[in-house]
Amino acid sequence: MATCWRLGACSLLVALWLLHCCSCGWSETTRTNGVAKGETKEQELMSHERVKRGWVWNQFFVVEEYTGTEPLYVGKIHTDSDEGEGNIKYTISGEGAGTIFIIDELTGDIHATERLDREEQSYYTLRAQARDRLTNHLLESESEFVIKVQDINDSEPKFLEGPYIGSVGELSQIGTSVMKVTASDADDPTYGSSARVVYSVLDGERFFTVDRQTGLIRTAVADLDREKQDRYELVVKATDMAGQMGGLSGSTTVTIVITDVNDNPPRFPQKMYQFSMSEGAAVGTPVGRVIATDADMGENTDMSYLIKDEEGGELFKVTTDSDTQEAIITIKKALDFESKRTHNVVVEAVNKHVDPRFSELGSFRDQTIVRVSVNDIDEPPVFHPAEGTILEVQEDARLGALVGTVTAKDPDTENAPVRYSIDQSTDQEQIFHIDPVSGAITLGNILDRETAGWHNITVMAVEADNVSQISHSSVSIRILDVNDNPPELATPYEASICEDAKPGQLIHSISVVDRDEPQLGHRYYFTLAPEATNNRHFTLWDVKDNTAGIRTQRSGFNRHEQNVYLLPILVVDSGPPALSSTGTLTIHVCGCDPEGTIQSCNATAYAISASLSPGALIALLVCMLILIVLVLLILTLKRHRKGQSMSEDEEDMRDNVIKYNDEGGGEQDTQAYDMSTLRNLFDFPETKGSSSESGPELRTLPQWIQGRMSGDGEAADFSLFKGYIRKKVEQTDGDLSVPPYDSFQTYAFEGNSSPALSLSSIHTLSTTSDQDFSYLSDWGPRFRQLAGYYAPGHPEEDGS
Repeated sequence: MATCWRLGACSLLVALWLLHCCSCGWSETTRTNGVAKGETKEQELMSHERVKRGWVWNQFFVVEEYTGTEPLYVGKIHTDSDEGEGNIKYTISGEGAGTIFIIDELTGDIHATERLDREEQSYYTLRAQARDRLTNHLLESESEFVIKVQDINDSEPKFLEGPYIGSVGELSQIGTSVMKVTASDADDPTYGSSARVVYSVLDGERFFTVDRQTGLIRTAVADLDREKQDRYELVVKATDMAGQMGGLSGSTTVTIVITDVNDNPPRFPQKMYQFSMSEGAAVGTPVGRVIATDADMGENTDMSYLIKDEEGGELFKVTTDSDTQEAIITIKKALDFESKRTHNVVVEAVNKHVDPRFSELGSFRDQTIVRVSVNDIDEPPVFHPAEGTILEVQEDARLGALVGTVTAKDPDTENAPVRYSIDQSTDQEQIFHIDPVSGAITLGNILDRETAGWHNITVMAVEADNVSQISHSSVSIRILDVNDNPPELATPYEASICEDAKPGQLIHSISVVDRDEPQLGHRYYFTLAPEATNNRHFTLWDVKDNTAGIRTQRSGFNRHEQNVYLLPILVVDSGPPALSSTGTLTIHVCGCDPEGTIQSCNATAYAISASLSPGALIALLVCMLILIVLVLLILTLKRHRKGQSMSEDEEDMRDNVIKYNDEGGGEQDTQAYDMSTLRNLFDFPETKGSSSESGPELRTLPQWIQGRMSGDGEAADFSLFKGYIRKKVEQTDGDLSVPPYDSFQTYAFEGNSSPALSLSSIHTLSTTSDQDFSYLSDWGPRFRQLAGYYAPGHPEEDGS
C-alpha cells in the first residue's frame, strides 16, 4: 500500500510540474549602453552590434527520487536573439553539467539523467551560454541559474540519541518529569509537513506518557514501587506529516530505572534470638549478632541498634557493624549465674536516614528479643568486702595478738570450703600470720610505727578441693602509735649574746621534735637540767605552746674570761608514759657594736658541763678526717709531679751530636790549618806556660799503646787517659789557630760479623785478643795510621 501511495504522489508532482512549465513566458530586454561586470572585450563589442538581447527562463525545479525510465525534463533556456533558424548553440556548465544535467544544443531543453536526493544536495548552480553556431562567438553573456531539488516525504523520523535510559524515584506523583526524547527528520522543514514530527507511546503507556509535541516523558501512575519492579521498558514512536495518514515513522526504546527512596522500615526476621554465655566471660566479650533486613537499598538501609530495657542496658551493650549492618551484642558487666540465669534483652533497629515524606507509612523501626542464657562455671572464692580490708593494731601489741579477720566465700552452689594464705612477696619479713581455715591474721613480729606506719599485704583464698580457683584481696594494716620515743630538741641549737647584754633579755627560742604521733597531740614541758640548777647566768621560760625561751639572768659578760656557755635543757612530753630527754644549747659571747650587731666571737671554750654533746664530737671527727684527706692528697700530687719531672729529665739525657758540613781544601789547602800539625798527629808539644810539676810527661798515643802491648803486665792507668784529654783541651783552648768551635768524635761498635770486631782504640786497651791485624798494612796509605794502632810490631810504619 505504501508503494502505491508513493506512485500516486509522484504522478501528482509531475502534473504540478507540467502546469508550472505552461506558465513560463518570454521575457524581453531593451538594449542598454552599459556593459555587465565581468564581460570580456569581445562581449562588449558584440553588445554594440545587437539591438536586442536577453535570456528567457524562470527558476527551474526538479522532483527528487524520480523513478521514470526516460530523462526527466527540467526546463528550457532561451535567448530573445534566437529566431528559430538554428544558428544558436546552447551550452551549460557547473554542478552536474554533462553528467546529471544535459542540454539540447539546438532547442536549449535541459533534462535530468539521474535520480536526485534532496537530503544529499538540495540545489545545483549552473551557467548558460549562447554561441553562434558558425563563428562560436558568444551571443549572450554567460548567465548563472539554479536548479532546485523539490522535496518529497521520503525520510522517516530517527532517534539519533537512542536507545534512552532515564530514572525516576519510586512513589513519585503523577506527571513527574522523567526525561525527554527527540527525533530528527531529514526532509525539508520549510516545505509542507514532511518534517513535522509527533510522539506517542507504543508500549508502556499504562505507567508513562509522552508529550505529543515535545517528547517529554512523564509518570502516569503514583504507585511505582522499586521493590516490586525496579525498571520499565518503553517504546516511543515519532511520526512525520504531523501524524497524518501517509506519514513516515520511527521508534526507539526507553529504559526507565526506578530509584530507591526510604519507604520501608527495618524488619527483624525473627522475634526472638537465643544465645548462651559463660558467667566467667570477660567484659567486652561478644554474645552474638543479629540483623534487621531492609527492602530498600544504599544508604536507605543504614540503621542503628539500641537496647530498650533498662536491665539489659546495665549488663549488655550493642554496637553496629558498619560493613554488614549487624547488631553486635557484648557484655558490659560481668554475668553471675547464681544471681540470674537468663536475661531477655530488647534490641531495637532504627533507620538512620528517615524521609519525612513517608512518615505516614508508619514507624521506621522494629524490635526483637535477645535471650541470653548464663552457663555456670567453677568460680574462685569472693572476698567480703571485695574492694579490700583495713585493719588496725597497737604498736606495742604482743606476738600472736589478733590483728583482724578476712572472709571469703565460694560463690558457686556447692559452697566449697576456702583456705587462706598470705602472699610472701608482700610480707617478706613475715610480720603477720593467717589462720588457713578461719582467716584470722595474727602478729608474728615486733612492730615499730616509726619505722613503718602502714603494712600492705595480699591475702589469697583458694578452694579446698580445687587449688586452681584462687582469688586475691589487699589488706592494709595501720599501726597505732604509743608513746615510746622521748622528745628531742629540733636541732643542736646555738645562740649568741653581746657582752653588754641586759638582764632578762630574750636571746633564743627553742622547740622540740617527737617521732610519736599521739591522737590527742603533743604537750611538752621545758626545764633546766639538774646539773645546771646552780646556773646564775641564764633562765628558761616555758611559753606553754610547746616552745621555750632563754633569757639572760645577769649583765656584763666578758668573752675574754669566758666566751662559750653550754646550757643543758630537759624536755618532758605528756605521755603516757611521760618520756624526757636532755639537749644542750651552746651560747657564744661576742663583741657587738653600739647598735647590738655582732662583730666577732672567739673560740675559747668553757663549759658549765664537762661533757660534750654527741653532735659536737661527730663534727670534730669529721673536721679531722677532712684535714687528713687533704694532707694525703697534697703529698700524692707532689710525688706525682716529682715523678713526671724525673721522667722528663731522663728523657732529656741524650747525646748532642753536632754535625759540621765545613769541608777543607784537601792536602793542597795550607791556609786554613797548620799542615805540619795534621801530618804529625802524635807529637803533642807542652802547653805554653805550664809548669814541669803539672804531671808526668805525656806520651804519644801510639807509643803508649805499644808499651801496653809489649807485655809489661801493669793495669791500665785511666788517670793518664784523663790527663791526656785534659791536656788536649788546654792545648786547644790556648791555640789561636784552631777553628772557633769544639769538635767531638765518637766510635761505634760495628757488630760481631766484622773480622776486626770493634775499631775503638779504647776497647782494644781492655781486650786480651790475640788477633793479628797486620793485614791492615796491606790496605793502602789510607789505613796506615790505623795499622799503626793495631800492628805495633812494624816499627817502619811508626815513623811515617
